[in-house]
Amino acid sequence: MLLRQEPARRAFDKRAILRNHPLFVGLKPELLDALGSYVIRHTVKRGTAIFARGDPGTSLFAVCSGTVKISAASSSDRGAVFNLITAGAIFGEIALLDGLQRSADATAITDCELMMIERRDFGTLIQEQPEFAIKLIELLCGRLRHTSEQLEDIMFLDLPGRLAKTLLKLANESKHTSRGRRIALTQSHLSEIIGISRESTNKQLRLWQRQNLVLLERGGIVILAPGALAAIASTGERG
Repeated sequence: MLLRQEPARRAFDKRAILRNHPLFVGLKPELLDALGSYVIRHTVKRGTAIFARGDPGTSLFAVCSGTVKISAASSSDRGAVFNLITAGAIFGEIALLDGLQRSADATAITDCELMMIERRDFGTLIQEQPEFAIKLIELLCGRLRHTSEQLEDIMFLDLPGRLAKTLLKLANESKHTSRGRRIALTQSHLSEIIGISRESTNKQLRLWQRQNLVLLERGGIVILAPGALAAIASTGERG
């Protein structure tokens, strides 16, 4: 795992990050203080492998800024993206509960700032704060629902429907620009998310660009007509 720890001078904001994070909001101040003392802040450069499938699962991560890709590679070098973790979300939570090996790869697809807490430091928190354990269960249920929906889309939605639905979901998590929401994601990553070749994905995107539904930029896609994409997503052919 190639991470660089932040200098101690930046430690002052750890408690603020914890206090504002959905997973930790509502915890007693003394617990936040104790938890903050365990937090390690890291900066990660784009393309850095944070952990790999099979690595020991000893910590949980929260994204302070940037985007992390959770994925798996096959023997044919084709990859599948399970999730994109953006600012305010966490990953590595399965290892927090069972302490087993990592079940997927985590890679920074942009420059990232991460917050890491070791599994051993969560024991007291889970024992003393049952609501925290409930939040973890809710998080895992949400991830399971996402995976089930992703599998259903791959099985039943055609390419335009699958691509349109994915673009709209990513757009909801992206920033506004003067022309529309911009998704900072390469077409290669997008094709891995929907399980379609990059060539087919690019062909469909270029068709939509000619129809003024999207604008293709280097390293990103601007959504120009979300309503039209929503209609495509809702009428995607199903087997």
